Amino acid sequence: MILDDFVLIDEKGLYCKYGDFYLDPKLPATTAVITHAHADHAVSGNHDVYCTRATASIMQLRYDRTAAKAFHITEYDQRFNIGPVKITMIPAGHMMGSAQILMEYDDTRYLYTGDYKLQDDDTCEPIEWVATDVLITESTFADPAVIHPDPVEEIKKLNSIKTNILLGAYGLGKSQRLINLISNYAPQKKILVHHRIMPINAIYEKMGFKLGAHQIYGRKLMKVQDEFVYIVPPFTFDSYIRATGVTRLFASGWKNLQVNQRDTLFISDHVDWNDILETIARTQPKQIWTLHGDGKHLKNHFNNDVFVKLLN
Repeated sequence: MILDDFVLIDEKGLYCKYGDFYLDPKLPATTAVITHAHADHAVSGNHDVYCTRATASIMQLRYDRTAAKAFHITEYDQRFNIGPVKITMIPAGHMMGSAQILMEYDDTRYLYTGDYKLQDDDTCEPIEWVATDVLITESTFADPAVIHPDPVEEIKKLNSIKTNILLGAYGLGKSQRLINLISNYAPQKKILVHHRIMPINAIYEKMGFKLGAHQIYGRKLMKVQDEFVYIVPPFTFDSYIRATGVTRLFASGWKNLQVNQRDTLFISDHVDWNDILETIARTQPKQIWTLHGDGKHLKNHFNNDVFVKLLN
């Protein structure tokens, strides 16, 4: 039997009272199951954290001693218990170490996706599919009007830009994916990386993900027009608003972050409308619960065929 209150939202985030733990809490919690290391899912100060080794490594880099009181490292597809709830981490394809959380309780399966994507990505584990009774899915782009373009075709746009490029991107996940894509599909570009991104790249390499040739940024290099691509985090990108001699691009799935009217780089690490429908077809849920966006389009799409509940 599906329990309508299996997970609820309170001031700390998504809470499972049956196991007394939080999923990606927004504030420090006693017990946290964390899907991936992005800051909006992995805060510091939790006591017990259950996550993959890659997620723990990034959290320890970012938060040092406040990352968690204790990490419980979990391999993919390895079942463990928190109280009476059986939990399994399933690859989510969002970034290195990202996981969906399969929770089994009283013969019912609840699958929390966290953030996830279906597109190919050589810098993370590909998504895996499991059947579930309840799919708790992010719905960031759950709109029939939103269909993500092919990331390879987006990266190939860089081949026609002969000036140096200032490329804004989030430092964790996106930057590593961009290095890999540029290396493969715009190989004549010379990739420079902001110093704050380099330690994250080192963890990726240690975990066995080969990103491609890149080097730390040097001021003298960018003074020469030699098809350099300088990848920088958002705060640096914004501070270079008047940069000359470069084409400014921001790699994102959000239209409002595209800063160049002539050239765009739409690359998203989230599922679009078609991806969510494929996920539903693959996981075969009896109910769909939505988070992190507008689930109204899914509710209208399925009408009465599948029960859809909006958690936020």
